[in-house]
Amino acid sequence: MNLGALESEKLRQAMDFRVYLPPCYAEHPDQRYPVLVLIHGQSYTDDQWDRLGADDTAEQLILSGEIAPFLIVMPRDRLWEQPKDDPFGEVLVNELIPLIDRSYRTIPHRSQRAIGGLSRGAGWAVHLGLLHWQLFGAIGAHSLAVFESDAPKIEQWLEQIPPEAYPRIFLDIGDRDRPPILQSAIWFEQLLTRKQIPHEWYLYSGYHQESYWQAHVEQYIRWYAAPWSEAKFDIIEP
Repeated sequence: MNLGALESEKLRQAMDFRVYLPPCYAEHPDQRYPVLVLIHGQSYTDDQWDRLGADDTAEQLILSGEIAPFLIVMPRDRLWEQPKDDPFGEVLVNELIPLIDRSYRTIPHRSQRAIGGLSRGAGWAVHLGLLHWQLFGAIGAHSLAVFESDAPKIEQWLEQIPPEAYPRIFLDIGDRDRPPILQSAIWFEQLLTRKQIPHEWYLYSGYHQESYWQAHVEQYIRWYAAPWSEAKFDIIEP
């Protein structure tokens, strides 16, 4: 696990971030890899997805040959404001992603870049994945808390994406999640259904807690990696 800190004029404190590198990264210096950005929930830090086992799960599945290798980037959001008052998203898109592409052997194309998050992080994944759809080919929203300021805009954002460029979308939540968050996720799913936008939707048994997300981490990782794994011989062979 590589640890980093991005200094930005837009942030009062540096953006801490973690980068998981697949086990073959050092062995094959000519290969380039897809990137998954995973955003933590409110009151947590960049270590949350690491603690939930995202990198360990990816490592096991890569080593077993079940999925193609890829990088995982886990940035830290220090504020709990709406996007207009929190520069995290702007810095992630305009500064962190370019830094990752410069520093690591990535494949800088939306089809090889996914974004996901849990709770508030899922709100960021939807916000950034729709508003900057040219950057992300997949959005994972786990126990989604849609930003209040985003709700009136999301339908318009969806309409601005060419149908042939709709990102892959994965939604899941526990049936005993906090009522406002459960309603938020259901609202977004119903909007996608009404607009006939393809997506995956899972209403599982569970609460808004780490044990729920940890129980589903393997499903998440397999979903993000699926298109990269289907084309892995085109992507990773030197």
